[in-house]
Amino acid sequence: METLGLIAAILTTLSFLPQVMQVIKTKDTKSISLGMYSMFVLGVVLWAVYGFLMNDRPVFIANLITFFLSFIILIYKIIEIKRN
Repeated sequence: METLGLIAAILTTLSFLPQVMQVIKTKDTKSISLGMYSMFVLGVVLWAVYGFLMNDRPVFIANLITFFLSFIILIYKIIEIKRN
């Protein structure tokens, strides 16, 4: 069962890489909702805390990595808003 969780965690976490790379390359976040992404990042942090507290490594590690990747996009979004 843990293997299934690890596979799911790897796939969902790595799915953020193309978006992060695109945002870094183009610096375009116009079509990304600040509200949605803020809630998403907060939710991912809470999932990571939950995984840590429950000693669930796949949940903790996947959400910690997802947090860092999604936080990069959120920072670019905030920078774009401040420029405009």
